[in-house]
This record gives sequence, C-alpha cells and structure tokens, in this order.
Amino acid sequence: MLPEKTAAWSIRHRAVTLVGWVALVAVALLSGILLDGESRRSTDPGESGRAQTALNTQNTFDPLRENVLVEAKEPGSPPFAANEELRRATEDLVTTLTTGGSVADVRSPLADGGAERISADGTSGLVGFSIAGGEKDIRPNFETATARVAEVVARHPSVRLSQSGDLSLSSVVDKGIREDVKRSELLSLPLTLVILLVVFGALVAASVPLLLAGTSVAATFGFLSVVDDFTPINSATTVITLLIGMAVGVDYSLFFLRRQREERARGHSIDAATRIAARTSGHVVVVSGLTVVLCVSGLVLTGLDNFTGLAISTAFVVGLAVLGSVTVLPALLSLLGDKVDRGRIPWPGKRRTTAEKSRFWSATARVVTRRPALWGGLGAALLILLTLPALGMRLQDPTPAESLPKSMPTIDAAVRTQEAFPGVVYPATVVLTAQNGGPVDSPALRSAITDLERRIGETSGVLNKPIAVGGVDEAVVVRVPLSGAGRDADSDAALAKLRTEVLPETIGKVDGVEYAVSGRTANARDFADRVIERMPLVFGFVLLAAFVLLLLVFRSVPVAIVSIVLNLLSIGAAYGVLTWIFQDGHFASLLGFTPYGGVVGWLPMFMFVLLLGLSMDYHIFILSRIRERRAEGAIAAIVRGTGTSAGVVSGAAVIMVGVFSVFITLSAIEYKMMGVGMAVAVLIDATLVRGVLLPAFLALLGERAWRRGRKSVAPERVPELSSPNA
Repeated sequence: MLPEKTAAWSIRHRAVTLVGWVALVAVALLSGILLDGESRRSTDPGESGRAQTALNTQNTFDPLRENVLVEAKEPGSPPFAANEELRRATEDLVTTLTTGGSVADVRSPLADGGAERISADGTSGLVGFSIAGGEKDIRPNFETATARVAEVVARHPSVRLSQSGDLSLSSVVDKGIREDVKRSELLSLPLTLVILLVVFGALVAASVPLLLAGTSVAATFGFLSVVDDFTPINSATTVITLLIGMAVGVDYSLFFLRRQREERARGHSIDAATRIAARTSGHVVVVSGLTVVLCVSGLVLTGLDNFTGLAISTAFVVGLAVLGSVTVLPALLSLLGDKVDRGRIPWPGKRRTTAEKSRFWSATARVVTRRPALWGGLGAALLILLTLPALGMRLQDPTPAESLPKSMPTIDAAVRTQEAFPGVVYPATVVLTAQNGGPVDSPALRSAITDLERRIGETSGVLNKPIAVGGVDEAVVVRVPLSGAGRDADSDAALAKLRTEVLPETIGKVDGVEYAVSGRTANARDFADRVIERMPLVFGFVLLAAFVLLLLVFRSVPVAIVSIVLNLLSIGAAYGVLTWIFQDGHFASLLGFTPYGGVVGWLPMFMFVLLLGLSMDYHIFILSRIRERRAEGAIAAIVRGTGTSAGVVSGAAVIMVGVFSVFITLSAIEYKMMGVGMAVAVLIDATLVRGVLLPAFLALLGERAWRRGRKSVAPERVPELSSPNA
C-alpha cells in the first residue's frame, strides 16, 4: 500500500523527511509574509451582491454612518421635547461633533424637520452623522468622533448617550473575533495536551501529535495568507481552521501512534511496528482525510466565496495533517524509539503503553449482537427522537446585537437604539445607479425619492423613518430603516415589501435608473436563499462522494450504505439538539447566550459536510478492524473489532469533543452553536453509533455485509500481526 511504502521511505530517510517538513512549514510561513498582498473582498450573492458591486465601481465609497441615542438615565423624566437637559446635551453634542472636521452630515432632532428623530414614545432623540475623510482617514476620524461623544457624556452625567453604527458595530465584532481567536489558541492547546497525557500516559508520546497538528495549522495559515489574495478568507474561517486542524491532526496521529504501540507490545521491532501501523492505521488516515476533503469541497458548489475559502482552508489543514501522519510521524517514531514513552505520568503511564481491548465496549457489542434487531431499533428510534426538533429549525443569522453579549457597551447601545428607532441600526441600503453609466442624480430621481419617503410614511411599522440620502460618486444611496430586529421574519417581510412593492412603484418609474437593495437584512436573506437553493446539490454531491469512496475502500455496497445511514442519523440528532438548545432557548444561562429564535443560516450545511467527513474516521477505523478479523466469524469479528478499536476511538472522540467544546467558550453565538452541534454529533457517533448501531446493523447483515454481488470480500490480511519476527 502507498501509506506503507511512504512510511518505509520516511523511516529510511528520517533526516530528509524531518528537515523537509520543517522546510515546508518555514516556506509556508515565509510565503505568507513575503507574498501577502491585498486581501480579496467577499461578494454577497443575489441582489445585495449587485448593490455591493455597483458601489465598488464608484471612485468614492458609501460614508459610514453612526448614531447617538440621547435619553435620560432616570425613568419617569420629562419627554425629549420638554426636557431641557436632554436638549442641552443634544445641542452640545451637535456643536462638539461639527468642530474639527472628523464628521459630516450631522442630523439632529432639534433641527428643522427633525421631529422624525424623536422616538415614537417621545422619550429619546437620535443624532446621526457620517465619518468624514478618505479611506485612510476613516479610522482616526472615527476615534476622534467617539472621543468627542465621550467628552459630552462627561459634561452631562444625567443623560445617557449611546453610540452605535456601521463602524462601531463592525469594530466590536472584529474585536470579539480577535479575542475569540486568542481564547481558542489558549484553551485548545493545553486541553488537547491534557487529554493526550491521559490517553498515552507519557509526556513525549502526548507531545508528538500536538507538535504535528500545531505545525500543520501553522503551515496552513501561511499558505492561506497567499490564498487570501484570490479567495476571501475571513476571521471566522481562521478560528474554524485552527480548531479543525487541531482536532484532525491529533486524531490522525493518535490512530497511527496507538496502532504502533499495539504492534510494539506484540513484540515487533520499532520500524516493523511502524510499517504495520502505516499499512493499517495509515491507510485509514489517508482514506479519512480524503473523505473530509471531498465532503468539504462540496461547499464550493454553493457559489459563495466565503464557503469556498472555508473549503480551501479545511482542505489545506486536513491534507497537511494526513501528509505529516504518513511521513513525519513514522520518521519521528523511528528516531525516538523507546524514548517516546519517556515522561510517564504516575497512574495512566503504567497502563497506557500496552494494547488492551475495552471490556466495556466488547461486552456492549456482545450484548447488542445477540439481539441486534432490538438494540438497533431502540438506538435508531432514540436518534430519530432527538432529530424531531430539527423539523422546526428556522435558518436565521443573528445581528451583532444578538450574536454578542449585551454587556458590551456598543451592543447595549445598538439594542437601545433599535428599540427606540426600529430599523435605524440595521437599515436597508438602496443603491441607485444609471443604466448607461454616468451620474444618476436628476430632478426626476429626486422627485421619486420624495415619493419614496412619502410611501415609507404610509407604511409606518413596516418601513420606518428617518431615511438618509447621500451621494457616492455617480451613485445615490438611500438608507431605509426596516421593521423587526434586523434579521427576523418582520425584517424579511419589510425587505420584501421594499423590493417588490415600494421601490418598483417609486424609483422604478424613473427611466434609466437601476436599483438594488443591500444591508444586513438583505445580505442575510440573500445568503440564506442561496444556501437553501444549493443545499440539495451540495448534499447530493457529498453523499455520492462518501458512498463511492466507502465502496472503493470496503468493496461492499451494504457497508457503504450502512455507514452513510448511521452518519445521517447522528447528524440529524445533532441538528435536533442544536435547535432545541439555541432556537428554543434551553441552557441559555449555562452556555452564556441569548436565544433569538433561529439557527445560523450557514451552520447546518457546514456541519453536514464536515461531520460526514469527520465521522467517517471512526467508521473506517472500526470497520477496518472488523474486516481484519472476519476469519474468526461475523459476530466474533464485530465484538473483537469493536473492543480493540475502542481505545483509539474513545481517545479520538474525547479530543474532538474537547476541541469543539472550546467553541462554546467563545463570545459569538455562532461559535457556540457550532461547538455544541459538532461536539454532540461526535459524541453520539463515538458512543451510540459505534457501540450499538454499527454492531447491530452488521450483525443483522452477517456475511451479506461483505458480499460484492455474488462474491464475498476477502478479509484484510495483516500477516505481521501473528508473527513478531515477520
């Protein structure tokens, strides 16, 4: 086999292999530094993408707008119109902001026509402004404006001034992602090391998988810095790549290292044991890695560049982990020899260096195979029961205020502003351009915008005021507040009304003018529509790819079908648990989130393609062990294969669950959802599926599980297993 030949070559050329790996990682990191150009921006799908493209072709950019909510701190205070302190604070704020040139287009509730900037209940006022200057001036001018708002806050202690807007919200999101990246790095490495210490019982042995996984992730980040010039790689992809890389890198090393230890315990030399491990576990690692890459590549079929970037990053980190497992790991184990067991920790260290089958899982498999129909039916029924909440799953992306904790001042300000002035924080952005190019502004268009504002007034409660109109080079941008929370059903209904009724009846009547609607609500809606549209294609591709690969590996149609069905059951159960917890709001205080009534739109598809690939690790590993022992009889092979693979599968599952649980500690609700969903799926797969359903289905099939047409698939032969001197 290729893995065995590769491992044998790596053992004979240890120095070349190890130096080559270090060189590869160094080249990746240097290329990320030296070849790192301008990052490619992502393009949204659908109409929001057309609006984005129209703005990107302009010589200037859409000014970033900020809002400051002015309200009394004490409840029961006089309304804004009659509250002198609120009015003085507002005048002070407007005067302070307009000095220095850091802002433009300041709009006040005290100005003529400013009544629409007083909340419906009359208690609050809203001051709006845009950040002045060119692209290089935006950040310093924003910081200056924020500092000036803070100065006004200090002069009016009885007034609450809450700032939120385009840049303040994006800044707090970016800060949250950076902190999440740091937290994930700080937690994942020591957590994985502790688990590996328990699994291997020796510091050196535990460090080897961690070293291989860490270098794979580092090299991936280096290469992604170059890829980012052509395909968008966002911050979320970085976090996901880090944790997936750690999980699969450690798991693949664990498969290999545990098998090598087993063969050493049987009396084989270090190099012979390593070659056997390469033939068996190395083969499993290659097939598992290929399965993950094939499954994740299905994301490219969505046509969404962020998904494409995620697929590329996952393929890189998994591919490097596989490469290291069949080259660097054999060379390193050959170099270390018995030193790999140095640094034993007292209790586990005495019992982890020998290969032992699990009495618990062997007994479980024995019980299940005696009455496979009963236990298989009960296990399948339980997973179907767990899946039921997923039938009511609502795909809905959270707004920043719903994603991040409200303890953040900017998020709290956004929530308060959204409550007082619905839609102002997350307005629809209507981009108006000339069909034949050139300036779009004209008397006819200005009249249509006036008519648009009138129609918005007539739809109060669906489309809201105040609107903001501004020029962006040759285009015109109109910001229209929508009802709802920003990404809920009310917001979607308001967006649909704006797109299908209000705009066609106003702007649509002006000859030569094109319009497209973007904004947070539109972006999320168009993204979800694309995901739903492409979901059957992606799911079909992933299932077909997994089926063909399993068929090639095991040459058995029943085994391939059973593996896929069991994976679908565990993924469905994970969907159900995900919906029950996050959409329905169970364990919210324990997990530190506020439910918003939906599940992140991209998560189910991402979980499906990744989990189908990752779950195949366990199935391929267990099925390979069972196939090795088919000569002992169908039931005996199932029991022994399940028992002897238990240590590796349990260790790998604990590592994956531990790494994915790191997501739960992060601040954004999207990461928490992914952590819970992935951890639950892996846990189900490594317990109920591995210990009950797979043995039950194989026992029901008997020898038919290994038949290809009329021929029976021969058991895999590993002659070295019975002869230490072979």
